[in-house]
Amino acid sequence: MFNFNWLPAPKKLDLLLNDVHIWRINLNSSESQLQFFRETLSSDEIARAQRFYFPEHRQRFIAGRGTLRAILGQYLGIDPKQVEFEYQPRGKPLLAAKFADKGLLFNLSHSQDLALCGVSYQNQIGVDLEYIRTMSDLESLAKRFFSFKEYEHLRLISPQEQQQIFFRYWTCKEAYLKATGDGLVQLEEIEISLTPNQPSQLLVSGDWNLRELTPAENFAAAVVVAGSNINLHCWEYY
Repeated sequence: MFNFNWLPAPKKLDLLLNDVHIWRINLNSSESQLQFFRETLSSDEIARAQRFYFPEHRQRFIAGRGTLRAILGQYLGIDPKQVEFEYQPRGKPLLAAKFADKGLLFNLSHSQDLALCGVSYQNQIGVDLEYIRTMSDLESLAKRFFSFKEYEHLRLISPQEQQQIFFRYWTCKEAYLKATGDGLVQLEEIEISLTPNQPSQLLVSGDWNLRELTPAENFAAAVVVAGSNINLHCWEYY
């Protein structure tokens, strides 16, 4: 995995072809921030937020969606409340057709109190973020969702390494499937090469670029973008 400097975003956001902007978002918002975000959400987003049983999950959803609207609003030059979404059959959000001429594509992922938002110009993008945690069924999940080579790699390393390697595989695979919009149905068909001291590789057909990220301690993350060359910029959302 590779560390990037998470910098304050420039006042003017220029998103060029092959540019990819990754935003790191703290979902622990103050009550005043949450109220601001809540006021920018659509009625269906408010209804979705209300369905969360635990208050912290509701608050994280509001902070995540509100921040997404704020970020996209900056690129589009509009108020966050004016951002409109459409959804693919498997639920991946896209900007509404009225914004199609902007060429803006994005993806959001969150885990615990952290979120990552990836934005690209005209290139499909998928982002996945996972908190690295102990899982009792780790090997059985790997056997079900990983290729034979990946499963053998995981099975033969120490228990201490298994957690991190598992989530590296998982985030790389899911970032790809989020970029394609295919969902988890093909997870075991996506093969990832993880070699010590080498960048991870996505072993699939087509022109895709995989980058791993370290957004915070005990988190794994990956971004997959269509195209062979990408210019990655990592911004901190304030």
